[in-house]
Amino acid sequence: MAQEAFDEASGIGDMTAVDIADWRLRTFALYDAVRRLAAEDPFQAHLHWRQERDRMFATHPASALTPAAKERFAGLRTADYDPAFRLYASLEAEGGGEEMNVRTGTDGVVPFVRLGTFDLPDLGRLAVWRLLGYGGGIFLPFRDATAGRDGGSYGAGRYLLDTIKGAWHGVRKTGSGDAAEQEFILDFNFAYNPSCAYNEAWACPLAGPANRLEKEVPVGELYPPS
Repeated sequence: MAQEAFDEASGIGDMTAVDIADWRLRTFALYDAVRRLAAEDPFQAHLHWRQERDRMFATHPASALTPAAKERFAGLRTADYDPAFRLYASLEAEGGGEEMNVRTGTDGVVPFVRLGTFDLPDLGRLAVWRLLGYGGGIFLPFRDATAGRDGGSYGAGRYLLDTIKGAWHGVRKTGSGDAAEQEFILDFNFAYNPSCAYNEAWACPLAGPANRLEKEVPVGELYPPS
């Protein structure tokens, strides 16, 4: 009975497989639109991202918000767009092959392998991971100096890339011919909180030691929600 009461309060018990699939499809469509808009105007892409996420959190049955939180929801707390935090980075080999096993409360142990490292000028270095479970995907969590501060970001960190769920800003090529290099688009204005920030019923892999920045990243989704 205690578990049933918890599921009802969290909203987890009301979600169907179709609800979750629809949330994923909508998220993929959202990031597809973001990539297309950002190619012309990142400000408009960010505005669209904010509006659509607010709508999904407020109305979708697979939202991480509890039923009680939905009733008082007035929008996610997200900073205005700052072009200084739209970065481009090549993937360095440092740390590649390192394994990370993340124990979660609901999904058991989630295995990752490190693809390499991003060196971000004026911010620091971040490990990039590949999910080894079904579906794979590139995963980039991070925690910065605003984490846990009053008016700052979620204390356990945020996500920037999670391709298995559609969160992906693409790549760009520099140079031409055999000398062409591929750079990842890392726009921290689109950093977002994991679902567990809003609902303890969700299990979320979080930023480990190799994904922590000493500098502040005051953009993206902040915490708590307004």
